[in-house]
Amino acid sequence: MESTAIVTGGTGGLGSAVVGTLIDEGWRVVVPWVLEHELERVRERAGLELIRADLFEPEQVEGVVSAATANDAAPLRGVVNLVGGFAAGGRVHETPVEEFEKQFRLNLRPTYLVTQAALPHLIRTGGGSIVCVGTRAALQPFSGAAGYVASKAAVIAFAKALAVEYRDDGVRCNAILPSVIDTPANRSAMPNADHDRWVKPAEIAGVISHLLSRESAPVSGAAIPVYGRA
Repeated sequence: MESTAIVTGGTGGLGSAVVGTLIDEGWRVVVPWVLEHELERVRERAGLELIRADLFEPEQVEGVVSAATANDAAPLRGVVNLVGGFAAGGRVHETPVEEFEKQFRLNLRPTYLVTQAALPHLIRTGGGSIVCVGTRAALQPFSGAAGYVASKAAVIAFAKALAVEYRDDGVRCNAILPSVIDTPANRSAMPNADHDRWVKPAEIAGVISHLLSRESAPVSGAAIPVYGRA
């Protein structure tokens, strides 16, 4: 293990695929978790370090980053921000501002806090790569999800801002834009959809792995579609 990555949301349907891919490729991976049932979806293996932390709380985020930077032989080189969520509702005139704001908190606060805490370490060790998760809906909105659409558009803008601010420090940042990810939760929510057209978690994991790798060194500030055939 030559490098460490933090993967937030690493116990989820997409996150577990990302964690598995990175470990297979030789990364040490630190995964925060909150609820006990999350651990049922994670297979303990060499290279994986689990740490209980609420990523909405700055002090607990610092604990995650401290764990990720504790091994000098495997410095922190990657941050994958997968924590976020979706809530459908009414149109704007039917949606309380509190519900609108809740989507911004959910989709931006953990991404901001984890990135903020990791950046000094990435700079100190000569750089690294950050990946954030937007959505196709930020570019192609649909009705009834203004909070989700706007907050994910903000994630993309945040990733682009990071790419500019830290390019001279060797820190890159890109956003991926999934369509519908083929997870058990999405299949349960949309049982009659054509699941074969959805993008697979393993496919997205491969893209994220590439964005963390030296082979993607010229790529920063991009918003990369990972739509599958959906």
